[in-house]
Amino acid sequence: MNVKLKKLSDQVIVITGASSGIGLVTARMAAKRGARLVLNARNADALERVCDEINERGEQAVPVAGDVGDFDDVHKIADEAIRRFGGFDTWVNNAGVSIYGRMLDQSLEDQRRLFDTNYWGMVHGSMVACAHLRSKGGALINVGSVLSDIAIPIQGTYCASKHAVKGYTDALRLELAEEGAPISVTLIKPSTIDTPYVHHAKNLMPVEPQNPPPVYAPEPVAEAILHCAEHPERDVFVGGAGKMLAEAGHHLPRLTDKWIEGTMFDAQQSDRPQSNNRRDSLYSPSNGGKERGGYPGHVAESSVYTKAKLHPVIAGSLIAGLGFAAFAGWRSLARNNENKNYA
Repeated sequence: MNVKLKKLSDQVIVITGASSGIGLVTARMAAKRGARLVLNARNADALERVCDEINERGEQAVPVAGDVGDFDDVHKIADEAIRRFGGFDTWVNNAGVSIYGRMLDQSLEDQRRLFDTNYWGMVHGSMVACAHLRSKGGALINVGSVLSDIAIPIQGTYCASKHAVKGYTDALRLELAEEGAPISVTLIKPSTIDTPYVHHAKNLMPVEPQNPPPVYAPEPVAEAILHCAEHPERDVFVGGAGKMLAEAGHHLPRLTDKWIEGTMFDAQQSDRPQSNNRRDSLYSPSNGGKERGGYPGHVAESSVYTKAKLHPVIAGSLIAGLGFAAFAGWRSLARNNENKNYA
């Protein structure tokens, strides 16, 4: 089925994990483009502040605090969207958390809790969203990761959950397409993003975790999510580095494993001892309201690869323009050389 999606300005969008990071950036960006929002996170106070900020600008956002790992809480999000706006057009499953530490050092309780948020939260959201969108149409957007396609050490349980998100999303897309449901199902796969992610993760290491470079800003992820709310896409890597890593793992698995083994242990560990008052968000919400995590190195504010993927016509025009400019420069240089030879 050829799924048709509304313009953002005509949409009601549900976003989970909306009190910080990618969810917060996406919410603010969507509101500025005219979408009405239903925002979810566990931190009720942070969520209220975000919605107040948006509503004070004359835009519309409704907070629904709750835990996506609880199916009843997820139902409440949809119920509020229906009560306030008559329904929703796009549902973004974005809530997530990580654990830093070797997998065999992680308790089963912690691993199950991570899956409650990252995997079961996505399943709950997908089930509730599809029940509503089956009749009216719309978009389901699941935020996975480049680690949906490849695994790294130190964050093994997170990798496993994002592999599960990919498997569920891909299978669900096939089943909905076969039945002719008017729902676009997209998997967003961000590379390393500068959000409070490392601060919210549970840490079993003696030092503070850090993002491995290259690191991208959250805005390109939000742009990709909102593009897919208007234009059906199967999946989108955000950041060319993540795409390259996934491709390397697919085509050169043993070599890529060796490279990851030799680099990713140290790359995810800072030289700062773990803070004594560290507060993670595995079981309860931590402080929200921040878009970025304060990565100390270079943060890429955009991704040429992702822009080219989402806007191939524009990218093709730019490439053609660069090719024409290069050709013109070559012709000019050749003519100058000819004139010198005749002189």
